[in-house]
Amino acid sequence: MHLCRWEQRGSQKPATRVENSKPRSLYNSDSKQVWGQPPSAVRSTRRVGGGRRTYRNHWACGPRTAEGGCPDIQLILTQPTYNSTSALATTAAGIPTVAIVGRPNVGKSTLFNRIVGSRRAIVGDEPGITRDRLYGDAEWEGRHLRIVDTGGILPEEKDLIPSEIYRQARVALSEASAIIMVIDGRAELAGPDLELVRLLRKSNRPLFLAVNKVDSEKQSSLIDDFHRLGVQKMFPISAEHGRGVDDLLDAVLQVLPVAEPVEQEPEGSAGVPPAVPRASRLRMSMGDATDEIAENEAESAAPPHEVKVAIIGHPNVGKSTLLNCLTASDRAIVSPIPGTTRDAVDEIVEHNGRRFRFIDTAGIRRKGKTHLMAEKLSVVMARKHLEGADIALLVIDATEGVSQLDAAIAGYAHESGRSTIIVVNKWDLVISGKEKAARPTKAERMRESKRPGDRDAYEQRLRYELKFLNYAPIVFISAQSGKGTEKIFPLLEEVATERRKRVTTSQMNRFIERVDFERASVPVRQRVKILYMTQASVAPPTFVLFTNRAVKLHFSYQRFLENQIRQAFGFVGTPIWIKNRARNS
Repeated sequence: MHLCRWEQRGSQKPATRVENSKPRSLYNSDSKQVWGQPPSAVRSTRRVGGGRRTYRNHWACGPRTAEGGCPDIQLILTQPTYNSTSALATTAAGIPTVAIVGRPNVGKSTLFNRIVGSRRAIVGDEPGITRDRLYGDAEWEGRHLRIVDTGGILPEEKDLIPSEIYRQARVALSEASAIIMVIDGRAELAGPDLELVRLLRKSNRPLFLAVNKVDSEKQSSLIDDFHRLGVQKMFPISAEHGRGVDDLLDAVLQVLPVAEPVEQEPEGSAGVPPAVPRASRLRMSMGDATDEIAENEAESAAPPHEVKVAIIGHPNVGKSTLLNCLTASDRAIVSPIPGTTRDAVDEIVEHNGRRFRFIDTAGIRRKGKTHLMAEKLSVVMARKHLEGADIALLVIDATEGVSQLDAAIAGYAHESGRSTIIVVNKWDLVISGKEKAARPTKAERMRESKRPGDRDAYEQRLRYELKFLNYAPIVFISAQSGKGTEKIFPLLEEVATERRKRVTTSQMNRFIERVDFERASVPVRQRVKILYMTQASVAPPTFVLFTNRAVKLHFSYQRFLENQIRQAFGFVGTPIWIKNRARNS
């Protein structure tokens, strides 16, 4: 029985692992680690034969150059992070790449999660869960590795999604310095395994065979049948329990070129400054408000951080197509089948000196519409990536109009305090007036009434359906052709700046003197006198009212005050949070 313990020592400090077990497993599968936890939050250390092995994660980066109608982007060469395609970035850093390949449902994603030290990839019993390439960085014996997880390869399959998975795997093989082929030790050798080995040998890369699901020494004889593949470097492993993974990594390191050590970043993932807890900012009194503002102003002078942009929406609205257009690559698999994307795929783009991390999330569905475990987990991961982003690109299908599901997804972004930009995709199909040959159904006629062909009328209808997002800018695009996408980057820069805008206390006090609060329709019992007002934090902008008595603000009074703040100071695209505090509390 392998026992291990994880200790979380703070939001920015990594978790330290204490293990009393045999030196044959990387870490125990019972570790208390939740889905969606950033890889940089985990660092495991263990002793092997008197030495110490450290295991660490980073974040990855790297888009390519622009082509066609998509906006121009600039490639950046930085330390790579997980789930990115920049082979140039890792090559510049001297980090070798290791690709994990194999047939569907043999344990590739489980091995990937084991090596990178986090549950980055969705794992389940259903075959074909992983589709897009997933990237992760790890450290073994003091050397950095870049791990690539691929979907299950079926070379002879001609269907759209299997062929796209094979295309993604070929990209990973072209980037790899070594290849780990995973095979199910409990299954018999099949023809696709022989065909895959033949294809891998043509790549002229060092090939390692990992016979998975060998959970004990008693099952070591299972690997005898796989000598027929002719792979000399064969290792029995158990990706679920970590057995034999260290021997596999030791052998991989022997054939990889020695890279220069990468300096450890003192701050959070990819150099992002640690976030300041918002709750601590709100615990202040009237006496220390000035000190709090001075501290926040000093923090706002720090260099700009990486802006995380989550692309959200219901299935089949064009999120992956938009990611490919913004990054000028074929990063994500695109198909007309709803629910194609499952694992979140992200890319880093630098535009006008500012770094944007675009995160393509899985389509969010209603709970009653998700039946497979992979679909349920993909929705959970999409919600977690949304909560960790700065800006949300809410993608709406222009041919369908705003549905209740779109309003619910927009509510997730609004309630979590994410800045929002509404992206109306497939607008070219609306203005072209393309009609269907068949007689429209009742549902189609209802959708037709929700999407007028005139842009102003469409925007007015959209504003009516999403009244709570009256602060969010709207952009009409066609992600497939690239039309209108050049407007997204200027909007992102504006919204990212507005999200971190700070208003001084003196400006707020002068603002309060000019506001006519008699115009606000508030019940007498809930009327309060505002002594002064200050901005407690940014991202999202949070304001604290100091009043004469402890009364919860009436919603109409809070809405009136928010509208007055926007009229005076802007805050385009970002929600505003307003708190009140009694003078003597």
